[in-house]
Amino acid sequence: MERQIRWREVLFFITCLLLGVLGELSFFHEQIGMSFLIFISGFYAVLLIRFGLGFSNRRIGILIMASIWILAGTYAFYDQHIFYELNVLLIPVLTFFHVVLITRPTHVKWSKLNFVFLLLQKIKEGIMYAAAFINQMTSQVFKRLNTRAAGVAKQVTIGLLLGLPILFAMTLLLMSADRVFADVMLKLPSILFDARALQNVVHGVIALLMGLLFFGVFQVLKRSDEQNGTEGRELLKSRVRWNAVTPLTILFLLNSVYVIFTVIQFKYFFGEGLQDGFTYAEYARRGFFELLFVTLINWSLLITFLKMVNMKGRWMKRVLRLMYALLVAVSAVMLLSSYQRLGLYEAAYGYTVERVMAHACMLLLMVIFAYTFIRIWIERLALLHFYLIVGLVFYTGINAAGIEKIVVENNLERYEANGKIDIDYFKNLSWTGLAGLMDLYELDPEYPGLEEYLEKQKQHLKGKEDDSWQSFNMTRDRVKERMEGMEF
Repeated sequence: MERQIRWREVLFFITCLLLGVLGELSFFHEQIGMSFLIFISGFYAVLLIRFGLGFSNRRIGILIMASIWILAGTYAFYDQHIFYELNVLLIPVLTFFHVVLITRPTHVKWSKLNFVFLLLQKIKEGIMYAAAFINQMTSQVFKRLNTRAAGVAKQVTIGLLLGLPILFAMTLLLMSADRVFADVMLKLPSILFDARALQNVVHGVIALLMGLLFFGVFQVLKRSDEQNGTEGRELLKSRVRWNAVTPLTILFLLNSVYVIFTVIQFKYFFGEGLQDGFTYAEYARRGFFELLFVTLINWSLLITFLKMVNMKGRWMKRVLRLMYALLVAVSAVMLLSSYQRLGLYEAAYGYTVERVMAHACMLLLMVIFAYTFIRIWIERLALLHFYLIVGLVFYTGINAAGIEKIVVENNLERYEANGKIDIDYFKNLSWTGLAGLMDLYELDPEYPGLEEYLEKQKQHLKGKEDDSWQSFNMTRDRVKERMEGMEF
């Protein structure tokens, strides 16, 4: 049976939204001063409205509340920079600790570690309660629409609520990866919207989120674990179900930003190379990991949608497939950009096992995305089956290829081209690294410190006993034989 929202609950929800507005005005406009005391006053006023005076653990509760008021008062009466940032974090934590403590039974052991888990549990329950309340409230509002329009509107709303945080995180990663893209995204709001209006929207969102958090936490404070379980099971009945509209909304949000990023990236594929003001290290290191992480997130979303979304209707199926294909295409551009950045870094600073492995993993992802692209259009193809086989072949091939040998050979070729090499890295490799140092000696016997190092290794090998048959290794045997025949 669907849970009905009572008017008293709606009125308290509005009260918490007003408290959220007060919190936003207190902390997100000017430097904090008297506003902290005003907010604390409003917070405890709402607490009294919700629970009255029926509190427990009063002695320790009074001590903690007095500390909270004194700490908040320091923002109004003192100007102590040393405690400013610390108390901004400490006072909310202390306040939450206090309200949970005074609304629990008197026998609660607040000094035990279990109480910390209780605090975390209350935050989780509060968020779940607020989310379920919004879900139920929108359901009741959408009942006034016809059934089809209500379902679409609800799923679009869910898609926005899920997609906007993902979009925000992905945009930040891409901005971190590319300076030009960051400049475009920073200028875009001022182009599309009035700066003042956009700022007001941001402040409104912050106030709404704070109000929702306050509402959810206040509503679950005095509930027992059994009540919370029952309530949770009841609210789970209204849990979001994936249909085509929700992922379509998320894909539209993400692809809109990804297309802008992709257009910018083509400047570097077919343009003059590095961005102005960037060194090789900044360009490669700044963008490689961010782009690779975004690509992995995109792949995870794509697999989730392909597995969980039931595409109904020819038109919806076509639109979803096009959005999936677009996501694969922009992810491929991100992979190519990551590959290019890492190549630039290797050209400037040399090859390592980790960098070559990263290249190999990107090639694997390209193969996986290519197959997933085909799966978008041919639904009977099995994803997991292919991933397991390709993963096994890839891992086997990486082991059989001899990564260290590839690293050594590429570094030696780089040395012949520009005269740069890191012999200390070779020393940290296995016998393959020692073989590479012998190759380097043959190329350049005058390389500083190389001859002395090889002589020491030769003397060290002379003093070692021969390996037993159980420990025979072809590479090690060849390097030892070669070392014995070298003359310095």
